[in-house]
Amino acid sequence: MEIDREDFRKLFPNLYREMELKKMSVSIDAVRLDREEAEREAERPREPSMPTPIDYLRRCEDDSEAFEVIDYLEKRGEISGKQAEKLRRQVRERGVRSFGKKKEWGYYSTKYLGDGVEE
Repeated sequence: MEIDREDFRKLFPNLYREMELKKMSVSIDAVRLDREEAEREAERPREPSMPTPIDYLRRCEDDSEAFEVIDYLEKRGEISGKQAEKLRRQVRERGVRSFGKKKEWGYYSTKYLGDGVEE
């Protein structure tokens, strides 16, 4: 069944607005076509690496803290002005949790050491 955009807007005004605002959307950077391969990849242990800006943002309690982190990373030159603005826009439009579930204290030691020792 095909539906015209204007008819959809009239029939489902709230859903239409949410879709237009992209409030609940998540960007996908990569796609695995093979489910078994994806499961093996997720289970494979990885070596710890330097945290990315996203890793730092996932530690934030709220949006205001996320903006502080972005400002700090930009000021130190760890991210470009263009990347900083892209991250700020995502925080403004979708919130800090759009980067993923909050990483709690002890996340890395539990993940990589398996002993639950705090970082």
